[in-house]
Amino acid sequence: MAAFINAATLIMVAIFLIIEAIERLQYPQEITTQTVIILSSIAIIGNGLSVLLLKKDSKVNMNMRSAYLHLITDMMASVAVLIGGLLMKFYEVYWVDSALTLIIAIYLIIVGYDLLTSSFKILMLYTPENIAVKEIVNAVNSLREVKSIHHIHIWQLNEEETHLEAHIDFSEDIPVSKFGEILHIIEEILLNKFGINHVTLQPEFNINDSKDIIVQD
Repeated sequence: MAAFINAATLIMVAIFLIIEAIERLQYPQEITTQTVIILSSIAIIGNGLSVLLLKKDSKVNMNMRSAYLHLITDMMASVAVLIGGLLMKFYEVYWVDSALTLIIAIYLIIVGYDLLTSSFKILMLYTPENIAVKEIVNAVNSLREVKSIHHIHIWQLNEEETHLEAHIDFSEDIPVSKFGEILHIIEEILLNKFGINHVTLQPEFNINDSKDIIVQD
């Protein structure tokens, strides 16, 4: 949820920056360049250190990545402001500030949209795109005791946890202890081959229900 809100905020800020940049391109304004250069330099140092601290964790955690994107965008904006300040001070090119702001805003929308869609899919319990459901079915059905696996639902809780729940139809009426052994085998297959680390299975034998792989409830 935090990543989703953060990404949505990034996009809204980017839209606001685009509107402001277009207005300033139409009506360039003279800016106090000395203040711009000093403040942007301080911001580059502060945001740069923060970006370095978050870079590693941003690769494995969506919330950290959203914070990382915020900081790296702020740093890029500060770099653009510094360049703009220098160009305005020495060449009096006042439109460059607006042009750089426009470029940063477009970049912000691109990275923000990617994070927004990724977090939205997790919130809506979408099946991860890297999960091949048919391959999972074939792997589980290859076990001798299994007649079919069906009614499958796969979703991500976060980047580290992928859940699967399903009905599993057995070819014979097995005891609970035997089901526990087969369940352990299935968990190993799903974890090692597909990265699914939380499995919930409903065992069945001669149950007259839908045997479709995916059932829309």
